[in-house]
This record gives sequence, structure tokens and C-alpha cells, in this order.
Amino acid sequence: MVTLNDVAKKANVSKMTVSRVINHPEQVTDELKQLVFEAMQELNYRPNAAAKALANKRTQIIKLLILEEMDTTEPYYMFLLAGIANELDKHAYSLQLLTHRNIQIGDSDGYIVCGMRQKDIPLIQGLKKPTIIYGENETGMDYVDSNNEESMKKATEYGIKMNYESIVYIGIDVDECFAHSRERGYVKTMEKYGREATIYRLTNRSRYSAAFIKENWHTFSPNTLFICASDRLGLGIIREIKEQGGDIPNDYGVIGHDGVFLDQIAYPHLTTLKQATTEMGAACARMVLNKVKENGKEQGNQLFDTELKIGGTTRNK
Repeated sequence: MVTLNDVAKKANVSKMTVSRVINHPEQVTDELKQLVFEAMQELNYRPNAAAKALANKRTQIIKLLILEEMDTTEPYYMFLLAGIANELDKHAYSLQLLTHRNIQIGDSDGYIVCGMRQKDIPLIQGLKKPTIIYGENETGMDYVDSNNEESMKKATEYGIKMNYESIVYIGIDVDECFAHSRERGYVKTMEKYGREATIYRLTNRSRYSAAFIKENWHTFSPNTLFICASDRLGLGIIREIKEQGGDIPNDYGVIGHDGVFLDQIAYPHLTTLKQATTEMGAACARMVLNKVKENGKEQGNQLFDTELKIGGTTRNK
């Protein structure tokens, strides 16, 4: 069985340094951490999580609380889970997945909360452990999210650059921060370029956006770009434009938001704003672990840029 001494010899450091890397990595330089991690990997050494937890008076468990129905959301949760779990694993932490029905079952060192809405705020504020929110909010709670406003600014500027005469925004009809920020990015950019903003808000289902296009097809002339607050809405727009005989991307363009799976099943592939979902999951994990180590100290907010991923639903020159 590989021991702490074996790792220390392999990394050419002291046993105390290896222990510090495992239990208090914030006290060790990145160079030393890299040496020790490489030695651990070569020797296939796994820290004794139970012993570490006992020494630190911690459970070595982080709970991931998902407050929306996963079967009605985008597939980004698989990418998010991978990012969180892989990062926690580096610190000998395990992940426990929860729903709102079993929040208080078992102990943990902290929470990552996804899918929080206004109605959930009292519930989250009542949690007794360090908590990080995955999703923009105005409650003062620490969070990680995409830079939603900048994301839609990027899409709108691209539409203007591609000379679309009319640029229409299809938002998600919810009173939540991320929805407001995405819409604000579109509005500000249209105002900046002296363009008229046109906004519609729909339930986040492709059947509703398809029905919307069918009912209002006569109002959208060729050379119109639809910027959608989600890929799901974008799929419905594409489907109905094709049903009405519209030419994508020459006469009509569509841009979605998320870029984790649905953009790839559209035909043609949907131009979208791809979120750094796995990286954001890892950031949530790092942030909650820092908050645990710092006894609940506020961590602030971290925003990630999206990538405008050009598909076949917009002109590209």
C-alpha cells in the first residue's frame, strides 16, 4: 500500500509538505502542489478521506441542491455535474445530489444550489452551511454564472454586423435575473446602434416559439434575425420558419443561447452562445470549498464569458 512517505520521496519533499498539500492546499505554492499531485498520480495514491475528515472536523461532503425539474431543463446539467464532481474529487470531497424534498437528510460541509427562483430564497437563506448559487441573483448570495448581459450584446452586435434589417429578441417569460440580464444586453446594444428593439417573451419550450412564429409569420419580413434566450426557443423558431417556407440563413437568421447539446441536433446546426458549463461547475466547487475553509466568508461573484458558436442558422459574411 502506498504511503504518505512514498509520495514525499517521489516528489522529493517532506512528509509534512505532502500532508499540507492534502489538508491545507491554500498554504502551499502552486509549484509544490503540482509536484505532490504528480507524485500522487504516478503512485496511484488516494488520501484517506475518512481520516482527513476526522482531522478537520468535516464531512468531506458537498451537497448539490437542484430546485428545478431536471427532465424539463437543458442537458447542461450533465456538464455542470462533471465540472463540480471532478473539482471536488481533487480535494478528496464527495458530491451528494439532492432535491428540495430531502435537503436536511445527512450532514455536509456546504451547498451548491442550482435552479433557484425568487420563491426559493427563504429556503436557501435558511441553510446553515456555506452556500454558493449557480445562477445570477440579487440577494447578495455568492454566485457563479455566465455573463448574460455581455452574451446578448455579443449576439446583437453580430446580427448588426451581418446586416440583418430587423433583429427580434425572443426572451424567456420569467421574472428572474438571468432573463433580465440577457434582455438588457440586447436592448442596450440596439440603443447603442440606433436600432429599434422588438421583444417577445415566451414559455421556454420549443412548441411555444414554433406556435408564435406560425401565428405571426406575416409580421416578419425577410432579412430578420431572431435572437433567442435559449436554444430550446431557437429550435422552435427554426422548425416553424422552415414549415412556412422561409430560407434559413439567407432570409431569416436564428441565434440561441446555451450551446451544450440542443444546438447540435438542429438542422442546420443552430448558431448559439455556448456557455462554459463545465468550467462554471468547477468554479462553484472551488468557491464553496474556499467558503468552507474561510468559515463562511463571502466569496463574491464570478462571471464567465460565452462563445458565439457560428452554425448554419445565420449568415457568416
